Amino acid sequence: MRIALAPGDGIGPEIMNATLELLKAAGGSQAIEFVPVEMGKHCFDRGETRGMTNAAIETVEACGLLLKGPMETPKGGGGKSINVTARKMWNAFANLRHFRTLPGVMTPYSRSGVSVDFFIVRENIEDTYGGIEHRLSNDVVQCKRLISAPGSDAVHRFAFETARRMGIRKVHCGHKANIMKMTDGLFLERFKAVAADYPEIETADVIVDALCMNLVMKPQQYRMIVLPNLQGDIASDLAAGLVGGLGFAPSANIGNHISIFEAVHGTAPDIAGKGIANPCSLILSTIMLLRHVGMMGTAARLENALLASLEQGVRTGDFGDAAKPALGTMDFVREVAKRLGQKPSLITAVPDAEDRVTFKAPVKPFSAAAVHTFGPGKTEVVGADVYLDAAEGCQELAKHLQEVSQGTPFRLKLISNRGTQVWPTGSVYTDCVDYWRARFERVDGAIVAQPQTIDLLQRVAARYTVCSYELLRTFDGKPGFSMAQGQ
Repeated sequence: MRIALAPGDGIGPEIMNATLELLKAAGGSQAIEFVPVEMGKHCFDRGETRGMTNAAIETVEACGLLLKGPMETPKGGGGKSINVTARKMWNAFANLRHFRTLPGVMTPYSRSGVSVDFFIVRENIEDTYGGIEHRLSNDVVQCKRLISAPGSDAVHRFAFETARRMGIRKVHCGHKANIMKMTDGLFLERFKAVAADYPEIETADVIVDALCMNLVMKPQQYRMIVLPNLQGDIASDLAAGLVGGLGFAPSANIGNHISIFEAVHGTAPDIAGKGIANPCSLILSTIMLLRHVGMMGTAARLENALLASLEQGVRTGDFGDAAKPALGTMDFVREVAKRLGQKPSLITAVPDAEDRVTFKAPVKPFSAAAVHTFGPGKTEVVGADVYLDAAEGCQELAKHLQEVSQGTPFRLKLISNRGTQVWPTGSVYTDCVDYWRARFERVDGAIVAQPQTIDLLQRVAARYTVCSYELLRTFDGKPGFSMAQGQ
């Protein structure tokens, strides 16, 4: 079994070498050939905006598995996040993280006797992490948020399948459907639809801001939570804080063909090269990889040895009992290796198992697949939202747009600014910026299609800078667009 290997930046090579030495001591490397690939800061520095070479991409796609250390992403201008790029490029659509109280890792919860043990499943491909951004006017930039039914279905089904396999009996859906009624509304709707195939699993949904409060106040009420991308990212880091930080939070990014296992903490350049970094996150992520490919026995031995070591006070300098000596990275894993075959005594050990490799390298498809949830229903054009860069006020803008629409099958329905209606009704206390939405709806009895909206758009563009427009349609009689705030 070939696995692509990217050590990462900063402390990445140190914790990767330590992890591989521990894996070798456990006998796990006998079934694995690690294939090094070029990814990370040095690729960005050479002008590779993806942060990886073509050869690295080919290797990962041939192997179907990638084990990677933490990687630095250029801040501000320059290349995109290599972590996000890798997940999206290879459709690793589900991010799975396990947050639990670990022995020897002191937190306010462990000191209070509260045991934390839950999973977060985060949608990995869509949402604002599409990175689709534009500057629309002097004062306004936009990030487009995309949620799809197929993408939602995929991550929900993964969550329920994982819960079923692990014996988890309740799954929560975190969302913001009370505000984002169409995007998060679709995510929640598909959660309920997929849940119907898993009647033995109890379900509930929770608004994401309430979820964050609940996680801090009573984390033990959750076992698995599935969330959209951005909300899942934020909740995952909050959850890591409950168990000691990102240094104890393993991460798997699972796709139908390619999966990525990684340490998601930073590169810690301030301690790079000193040999003192904590390798626990990468070790735990490697254990997740072993289970993913069917090496259950090796995974159990490694996890029990790590738990026994933590229980006995083995630690690096960033955690644990200060009365116990702080070990360097390599000495830490060697102490863990000494305990291979041992099991923790204060917490439940992982049951023994056997290695039965089930993973097979992917067969490369001919082209990117088009996926669908809904069939081609009946759609009807009912208008257009036209987005304008204009410095004038809403009353003057409305007067001119009404003039523009005369003689067309459309009438000006509303004007909004930053999502809030300011015409024909609104408040004089609503501050407006130089980016407006003008909603035109067809007049009663008019039959229109997209060409008529394009004609309207040309009329508006003769007077104003049109930043973008959205076709207003109904789908099987239901509006495919939201109301403005205050409408």
